[in-house]
Amino acid sequence: MIKITEAFVEDIAKIQEIAHITWPITYGEILTSEQLDYMLDLIYSDEALSKQIQNKEQLFYLVSDSESVIGFIGIEHHYKNEAITKIHKIYLLPETQGKGYGKTVFESIEKLALENNSKELLLNVNRFNTALNFYKKLGFEIKETVDIEIGNGYLMEDYVMGKDILK
Repeated sequence: MIKITEAFVEDIAKIQEIAHITWPITYGEILTSEQLDYMLDLIYSDEALSKQIQNKEQLFYLVSDSESVIGFIGIEHHYKNEAITKIHKIYLLPETQGKGYGKTVFESIEKLALENNSKELLLNVNRFNTALNFYKKLGFEIKETVDIEIGNGYLMEDYVMGKDILK
């Protein structure tokens, strides 16, 4: 049984712990270790997460099974003032893969999106991330290809993927 609960500033250490476990596995063969460290610090520092949580730039949720926290998500409803929920972050511990947890988490995100009058889910995925196939199985389609400068000479080379959630 998966439980999704809102995360707060006091949960930052748990979010950082999961990010530091999942990122090297997810991006270790895609990014240099220098870019990996740079991005983790940029996105998951105490200051960055506190700002995002306190200013409600993103709503953070912890994902738990019956025993412990196994992941987190960061979403934004009304993205760019449209009927879109943007999934900024979704990371589950590697040992959860293949157990249906990811699909369950996406169903929960879709439910939250619909409750907030969204018609579409949107996410960015690195063009070389193996999760791309998982997202396609869930009904996401590539909408565009983007290169996003993040400083220090680094780029995020992503696909923007979308899924219509109105039945």
